[in-house]
Amino acid sequence: MQPLIKDNVRLAATILLVRQAPSGPEVFMMQRPGGVDFPDLHVFPGGKVDQQDFVPDMVEGFDDMDASRLLGLSAGGLRYWVAAIRECFEECGVLLAYREGKPLRLSGLEEVARFEAYRERLISNALSLEDICRAENLRLAVDRVTYFSHWITPEQAPRRFDTRFFIAAMPPEQVTVAHARESVADEWVRPRDALQAGDAGSWQMIAPTIVTLASIAEYRHVQEMLGAVLAEQHIGELTDDLRRQGMQRLR
Repeated sequence: MQPLIKDNVRLAATILLVRQAPSGPEVFMMQRPGGVDFPDLHVFPGGKVDQQDFVPDMVEGFDDMDASRLLGLSAGGLRYWVAAIRECFEECGVLLAYREGKPLRLSGLEEVARFEAYRERLISNALSLEDICRAENLRLAVDRVTYFSHWITPEQAPRRFDTRFFIAAMPPEQVTVAHARESVADEWVRPRDALQAGDAGSWQMIAPTIVTLASIAEYRHVQEMLGAVLAEQHIGELTDDLRRQGMQRLR
């Protein structure tokens, strides 16, 4: 497996959570607080891959061999999917998982409170995502998360990340609740509107975010978008300019 850190480059995963709205697809975005990685920027949920993200017995849909092949790795690719799912739960309260073969649905105030307590303990490293899965008889829905793109922070940056981007449809059984420590603002937004906010200077975004938004802005339906990503038709030519900004080939 890849080491989690090599030559000051840290493995990371980011997830686009998308939903269908009357005006077209929307994506969930957050504004980072100060004092964290990428302060004040508008971003998608995401973060570092952890050692505990390799849980091949806790996933549903495909195995590490399949995941690694999709990323062009010899082993350990499944960690990126699990990291994306974990970060989605930590940062926006949505857990992409199955219980008894069905998408996870939280029933009643008591269960909602229990999972919020899990979330707090997960963020504080008091328990792992595997612990939650075992306690609640869950399987992580890696089959509902599709590989999107690959970015490595350019060499001149003080902190560098080797980040795999993913995309998933928002489960209708759940709601987003951004964590106060992880963001100062959050919203569902049309990709085109987010790009306009960036152009107007009211949002700060880095190149991977802008390029990602531009690549999905023309789709009118979430299923069309997800189908294009699955078929790897959403990314255009990898130009020299995109390479300089850190974009890599999918594999």
